[in-house]
Amino acid sequence: MNKLVLITGGGRGIGAATALLAARRGYAVAVNYTANSLAADEVVRQIRAEGGMALAVRADVADEAQVEAMFQQIDAKFGRLDALVNNAGVVDSTQRVDEQSLARWQRMFAINVYGTMLCARAAVRRMSTRHGGSGGAIVNVGSVASIHGAAGQYVDYAAAKGAVDVFTLGLAREVATEGIRVNAVRPGIIDTEIHASGGQPGRAQRLAPQIPLQRPGTAQEIANAIVWLLSDEASYATGSIVDITGGR
Repeated sequence: MNKLVLITGGGRGIGAATALLAARRGYAVAVNYTANSLAADEVVRQIRAEGGMALAVRADVADEAQVEAMFQQIDAKFGRLDALVNNAGVVDSTQRVDEQSLARWQRMFAINVYGTMLCARAAVRRMSTRHGGSGGAIVNVGSVASIHGAAGQYVDYAAAKGAVDVFTLGLAREVATEGIRVNAVRPGIIDTEIHASGGQPGRAQRLAPQIPLQRPGTAQEIANAIVWLLSDEASYATGSIVDITGGR
C-alpha cells in the first residue's frame, strides 16, 4: 500500500500544492481542512483524477478532540500513517503589539503552535517504534518571520512561528532513535491566499522589490522542499530548518 501523508490546511496554498505533489510521488494523501470543504474536495478530486488516493478530513487543529477524531478516521480508512505536514496556520491584520488583544494572541498560538503540537503528538503515537510504529517523517511549516520579527505587522505571528522552530528542534532530538525525522521549512514571502486572509491581498507583489530574487515565491516551490524532506532522499536530515526565502 502507498505511504500515507496527512497534510493539515491542505485545501489551499502551500498545503494544496504539497498534497498534489506528494500524490504524484506515490503517497496516499489525507487532506485536512477546517471550514472550506469545497477547496479540500477539489484537491482530492484532482489527486483521484490523476490516479492517486486521497481523502478529505475535517478538523480544527486547535481543538484536541477534533484532532483525535481526525486521526482515528485516518486509522479506520488507511490503517497507517507515514508522514505529517503541519501546514495549517493563520495570520491576522497588521497591528502593533500595543494594539493587539489577548483573544488575538490566543487564536494565533492555538492554531499555529498548539495545532502543530497536537498533530505531531498524535503522529508520534502512531509512527514511533516506541509505540509499535514503523517510523516516519514530520515537516512543520514555519515562517522566516520568526527571524525578522515582523515588527509593525504581526509580531504575534512571528512569535508563534518562533515557537514552531524550537518545537521542531526539540521533537527531532526526542524521537530521532524512534524512526521519526522532524524538520521544518520556513517560507519567505509566498504568493498565496494567506495574505488576503490578513487583509493584504497584494502584499506579496508589493514587497517583491525587497527580495533579492525580486519576486515572491510560489506554493509549488515550498511544496518541493516539503516533499523532499519527507522523502528518503532526506534520510540524514532531522532537526533541520530550511529557509526558502528568495534570499530575504
